[in-house]
Parts: sequence; structure tokens; C-alpha cells
Amino acid sequence: MRACRRCHILTNRNTCPYCGEPTSDHWHGYLIVLNPSESKIAEKMKIKMPGKYALKVR
Repeated sequence: MRACRRCHILTNRNTCPYCGEPTSDHWHGYLIVLNPSESKIAEKMKIKMPGKYALKVR
């Protein structure tokens, strides 16, 4: 899996399907967001849609 450098979403693509930024193989931490409107972590990371996210991307 690869992580987007801007929005941190996890994907198998070389570019993010949502924002078009390049993705990276170098990421740490795994977060699954089911309901971003009720999640304090999603609010802090500025996550607007449900999905799988990396906590840190290099």
C-alpha cells in the first residue's frame, strides 16, 4: 500500500485518486475512519471522508 503525501489516504496507485498528489511507500501508522464528522482524530487530521489513512507520510 502507498499513502498520499497530502491527504494521507492509503491506496495502491502511484497518484492519489482524490487529490492527484504523488503517493509514497514510506508511511507509518494506520487509521480507519468510519464517521469523520464524529471523530476527533479525523477533525485534527482534516479528514472529510471515510477510509484508510496513514498517520505519518514521508
